[in-house]
Amino acid sequence: MEKVIIIRYSEIYLKGKNRGFFERAFETNLRRAVKSFDCTLDKQSGRYFVRNFQEEETENVIEKLKKVFGAHTISIAYETATDMDSIFEAAKLLSRSTGTFKVESQRGDKKYPLTSIEISKELGGRLLAYFKTLKVDVHDPSFTVRVDIRENGVALVFADYIEGANGMPVGTAGKGLLLLSGGIDSPVAGHMMAKRGMNVDCLHFHSYPYTNMQAKEKVVELATILSEYTCGTNLYTVKVTHIQEAIHEKCKPQYMITLLRRFMYRIAERHALNIGAQCLITGESLGQVASQTIEGMTSSNSVVETLPVLRPLVGFDKNEIIERSVKMGAYETSILPFEDCCTVFLPDFPAIRPQTKDILREESKLDVEALIEEAFTSIEKIKI
Repeated sequence: MEKVIIIRYSEIYLKGKNRGFFERAFETNLRRAVKSFDCTLDKQSGRYFVRNFQEEETENVIEKLKKVFGAHTISIAYETATDMDSIFEAAKLLSRSTGTFKVESQRGDKKYPLTSIEISKELGGRLLAYFKTLKVDVHDPSFTVRVDIRENGVALVFADYIEGANGMPVGTAGKGLLLLSGGIDSPVAGHMMAKRGMNVDCLHFHSYPYTNMQAKEKVVELATILSEYTCGTNLYTVKVTHIQEAIHEKCKPQYMITLLRRFMYRIAERHALNIGAQCLITGESLGQVASQTIEGMTSSNSVVETLPVLRPLVGFDKNEIIERSVKMGAYETSILPFEDCCTVFLPDFPAIRPQTKDILREESKLDVEALIEEAFTSIEKIKI
């Protein structure tokens, strides 16, 4: 009898003839997740098994596996021979001595001499005889013993299904560049695109010395949290202080945010093309702030020449975004009170519905290309 951790995949089973590509990516990501532990990983009949792990590391291994996109459910199980005596010995280790229970069985091996119902009856009867105070309750049991007879001549006996991250394996849907601020929204947007299989690198704009080093450290921490789901990431930082100073000096203050975002999009697209990213990702939610009206989004988007801009949160309200931020473990970091670049030179009354003709008029007062070129000289890369 051996204790193992079972990982079952999610949407990959729908992929038909392309399934092998997705399975290989999923296995690569699983190996990355458990590489810091002393254990082994193997695949059998569409399931993955972590073996030879230290008992005291079980929960830590599970926590890592729960962040691998593509995993549907995870179980801690005993792998044993398929005879009822061996299955019963494993079931005893999972059973409680009192309370109510039921047994659920399935047969991957259809040649097994007992049907699923017969397995459940036989094992349930043995458990009742061994634990005198146990009772059967098939509708609302206090615990369940599950048996899975596999095609390779082993039985898996386990109690629970632990919910995985679901989605598709990272690395199967191209590469995107996330505009990562220090707030709540953008890490969630990156998380959502990684869940669809996308590799995600991050680009952060800062306004040092108007913003301090703690603000940068906060963003590094957010990128680190995100990287646990994206199998690592590259964080690029760009200084835009000179751009904000130029806008502040030469343009009407109500257009500061819109003009700055247009610069951000231009810089982001060019950098994305430099690193082989195929889209931009933002945390914008329609109507959440002044720059996220449809007019503001249109104005910002109009400077992007070739790449799509993905806004996975566009229809979410703030509570939905916060709920996802909490679940991914980013919320407590996101709300740390360190300002990002968008708070520098913030006007009292920003334009909510900027008109293109007004934006172009104000932008004509600036040497756009020279400001962008200067920004590119400040790019730094942090590998996470």
